[in-house]
Amino acid sequence: METMLPLLLQVVAGGLGGNGVAQALKDINLGTMGNTIAGAVGGLGLSAFAGAVPGIESIGELGLVGDGATGLVGGAAATTIFGYVQKYLQDSNAE
Repeated sequence: METMLPLLLQVVAGGLGGNGVAQALKDINLGTMGNTIAGAVGGLGLSAFAGAVPGIESIGELGLVGDGATGLVGGAAATTIFGYVQKYLQDSNAE
């Protein structure tokens, strides 16, 4: 259970970050399910690589707070990227 809690926190925080950024930036909204999935993937992704990023490698020392923070930021970043890619593809297909 001790290894599952950080992963669960990263997924949930990522989903929240994804839905939060989609509410703030309406033009990249992927829908509730899309925002949640993109956010969860981003939350896990950034949390997995946070130790390798210069400047935030010590985030792991913060424990669950660090897991939640990286999950939230990773989820928001991934949803933003996926949303803009989807918007670009829709706009290029409309022409």
